[in-house]
Amino acid sequence: MLCRTNPKHPRKPGIRSWRSLVVVHFWAPWAPQCAQMNEVMAALAREHSQVSFVQLEAEAVPEVSEKYGISSVPTFLFFKNSQKVDRLDGAHAPELTQKVQRHAAGAAPAAPAQEQLHARLSRLVNAAPCMLFMKGSPKEPRCGFSRQMVQLLQQHGVAFSTFDVFSDEEVRQGLKAFSNWPTYPQLYVRGELVGGLDVVKELAASGELDTICPKGQKLEDRLKSLINKAPVMLFMKGNKQMAKCGFSKQIIEIMNNTGVDYETFDILEDEEVRQGLKSFSNWPTYPQLYVKGELVGGLDIVKELKESGELLPVLKGEN
Repeated sequence: MLCRTNPKHPRKPGIRSWRSLVVVHFWAPWAPQCAQMNEVMAALAREHSQVSFVQLEAEAVPEVSEKYGISSVPTFLFFKNSQKVDRLDGAHAPELTQKVQRHAAGAAPAAPAQEQLHARLSRLVNAAPCMLFMKGSPKEPRCGFSRQMVQLLQQHGVAFSTFDVFSDEEVRQGLKAFSNWPTYPQLYVRGELVGGLDVVKELAASGELDTICPKGQKLEDRLKSLINKAPVMLFMKGNKQMAKCGFSKQIIEIMNNTGVDYETFDILEDEEVRQGLKSFSNWPTYPQLYVKGELVGGLDIVKELKESGELLPVLKGEN
């Protein structure tokens, strides 16, 4: 069964009333990758009549998107017996198909799916020199142990990236077996498991933590370096090839029409930068455009500059 919500009259999906598998696609009409995945969803709905497929326009139901941590499109959430059991971010038709088949069957992952999960976990633990798998984010830890771990790493000036295990049930359960470590948080350095909070506390007490973990720039220094990485820097959701929100898509179209070279930074890939730049620039939203290290503003400012004819001189540093 395939259901669509009316963006003029958005309603929350009745997840609590569904007992079978429900797949919810958070999409946006401006994103071509979402249209492609809607076609995949329609095909899957014909094949799996016992599964409910729902298409939700993410920006039309902001309270629902915020509740489930939807920061880019397309994103798919899987529900069973009123509980979220899985998540898929991005336009990955084969992986979506496999997840639907697996959850619809109610069986343990088949060998190919297990192999894919193992490969995915291998990529995740190597995604940064120091990777912390935690509940929540450094800005908003969702358990006391995760909060203590973040504080400890920050006190020692460790450069680390994080993954919220609450955002992906497959990773949350799979990493326990992958690492043979049953609890969170888990700290990895250069792809190798260091351990949980107690282990990291011991390393900190002995002085070994400072030799094991890579040191990072102070956040302010890092942000200064990033905004000066190119004469024109755009901090956005997604990149030039695939914007992941409507505002970012609009500003990319404007920038491309100017003919001015610019670089982008995907703030969805780095939570520290995403949150830190808001305070650094005193600008609470994205996208943010910088020229020669100075903040120009967001989409509305860029639109005003375009309409007044000032945008090109500003981008060239003439104004």
